[in-house]
Amino acid sequence: MTAISAPVAAQQKRDSSYTVTLNQDSFFGFNPSFSGLIPVNDTTDFSFYGTFWTKPAFGLGQGNSGDDLWTEFGIGANFNLDGGKLKVKPQIGITNGSLLSGGALVRGTSAGARFLDGIVPSLTVNYADDKLEGEFYGGYYAALSQRNGNASLDFLHTWVNIGYKASSNVSFGPHYEILSNTRNTYPGGRASKTYEWLGGYVQFALPKGFFARFTAGADLDKDNAGDFYKMSVGMSF
Repeated sequence: MTAISAPVAAQQKRDSSYTVTLNQDSFFGFNPSFSGLIPVNDTTDFSFYGTFWTKPAFGLGQGNSGDDLWTEFGIGANFNLDGGKLKVKPQIGITNGSLLSGGALVRGTSAGARFLDGIVPSLTVNYADDKLEGEFYGGYYAALSQRNGNASLDFLHTWVNIGYKASSNVSFGPHYEILSNTRNTYPGGRASKTYEWLGGYVQFALPKGFFARFTAGADLDKDNAGDFYKMSVGMSF
């Protein structure tokens, strides 16, 4: 959650910040994440982030000590515009595991997790003023290995939401999100839409940086049954 902007003079002295978030939703499961910003000049920060994907289906599930769980890490820059109300953050990340570059098929099963499983260019845009807040995210998850093999995948993940701040502690608004499998080289595989969510969110924020957000609604993809829901709790300090 982006805080209300401070005066320009205060922004020039802004400190490094770190955010830890616990996330869970009806598709990705439980996925804790972290992000950090380190100021490099009056308007620009160096950024870094990571996600601990814990859904077993994203790994090989062979019972190894680490279970080959998908792990994402990235760096980038954060540009503070319009007096800090608008924040534009391009980043580049890597994934490690077996989801995007599954390796050769052995008796119909992917074999071998990989360092540099995939690459993730992304763009996050946040806006916040006294009454409105909004976020856009777009990330492309592209396989780095096996691109012409028989077990690799690419995904496009995008969401956008805009909210009204009823008070300094409560905000709410609509949320739209889509995940598409844009390339699939598995035998018999094809590009397809994984889900398309439309719903709303409510968020509670406290002065010391704690926030909690719940989002829910309908899956518009006719091939999917049921609704969607997602919850995030975290703290920035």
